[in-house]
Amino acid sequence: MANKILTIKNVTKQYKNRLAVDNISFDIYEGEIFGLLGPNGAGKTTLIKMITGLSKMTSGEITICGVSITKDYEKAIRNVGAIIETPTMYSFMSGYQNLKYYANLYKDITKKRIDEIVKLVGLESRIKDKVKTYSLGMKQRLGIAQALLHKPKILILDEPTNGLDPNGIIEIRNFLKTIAKKEKISILVSSHILSEMEAMCNTIAIINFGKLKEIKSLANLKNKINEKSRIAFKVSYPNFVGKLIISKFNYHVEIAGQNVICEIQEKDIPNITAFLISKKIPIFGITSITKSLEEIFLEIVNKK
Repeated sequence: MANKILTIKNVTKQYKNRLAVDNISFDIYEGEIFGLLGPNGAGKTTLIKMITGLSKMTSGEITICGVSITKDYEKAIRNVGAIIETPTMYSFMSGYQNLKYYANLYKDITKKRIDEIVKLVGLESRIKDKVKTYSLGMKQRLGIAQALLHKPKILILDEPTNGLDPNGIIEIRNFLKTIAKKEKISILVSSHILSEMEAMCNTIAIINFGKLKEIKSLANLKNKINEKSRIAFKVSYPNFVGKLIISKFNYHVEIAGQNVICEIQEKDIPNITAFLISKKIPIFGITSITKSLEEIFLEIVNKK
């Protein structure tokens, strides 16, 4: 089993009258891309600031590679690389000069390591150019390069694709998947964009109003889609047929045009079909309406 890199245990953040993070717990393992997903204002950035020590917890415990951030912050934070909001860099200097400046803050970052990271982030052809000439995507990659120089065990990124064009988003996504594999590094990435999390992450934690609503592997989240389908029966007099189905089976029913839509499992289709035939009701079609990942996400976010 992979090593546990980050542990969040019963973490809470209270701001006077507002509970920003409410008793959240989860673990992140080596090489895992872990998505923190939720609407803007859900508590994602507050949680990330507590992990990185930029904000104090009201209660709870955070450990990085087994080291508590409250008991030995310096030792714990050595294992973290992070970009919160936008990467900080000097635009009048070249990309390489920025990396060299940042490397000087540590004792053991060699020229070889800088060159390795430049290659890893794909900036070899532009690393000697001034940062002010970089696109937003290139600046993001340079920021990630800075965060990776000291070989952290976990990389933390807050909304890393904000402001990027579609090509830039794809580049960052593929790049993060590559470094997780090559560097065996864990990545905690926050976003409010479900499609990005789906394309990038192994595990997704959904938070809203500071509460952890769901935490699942992406495969399990997708399986949730198929737990209960909506089946549409195309019939004459759908309002009448809908009432018959409710009185017989007590299923949730919606009417859409000529369709009676029932929230059921596929194994229930023969029972309804046989019932309608016994009532001499013609069935012109049966269609499965599978819920999208977006619909599942909204259900989870909005559930009480």
